Amino acid sequence: MTNAIETENEADTAIEVPQVYKHHIFACYTQRPPAHPRGSCGAAGGPPLWDRLGKKIESEGLSQDIGFTPAGCLGFCQAGPMMVIYPEGVWYHPTSPDDIDEIVDRHLKQGKLVERLAIVPRLR
Repeated sequence: MTNAIETENEADTAIEVPQVYKHHIFACYTQRPPAHPRGSCGAAGGPPLWDRLGKKIESEGLSQDIGFTPAGCLGFCQAGPMMVIYPEGVWYHPTSPDDIDEIVDRHLKQGKLVERLAIVPRLR
């Protein structure tokens, strides 16, 4: 499914916009050295969890409705590993494969918040 959007400068030219997902996940892949003062999602064990998340989305047949995008730093390095799901804007801090499975099963499939894994980022 694509949507055509006309630009102001080129009213006769349409831009094809890719399908909008029901949910779009961004997961931090930033890797800093383990002793770095800011920490990082990569050093905190994020990549194996994100690998599981991608495979789970595929194996559950959810890839048509769920976008999964590897991201750089999401800004909450010491709280890693971190992921955020839009359009809800829910931040999760999974630490195990079981956490990933629960996020897929409850949030992505049932539309329910996984409260024990949800994080509310604070602004400085």
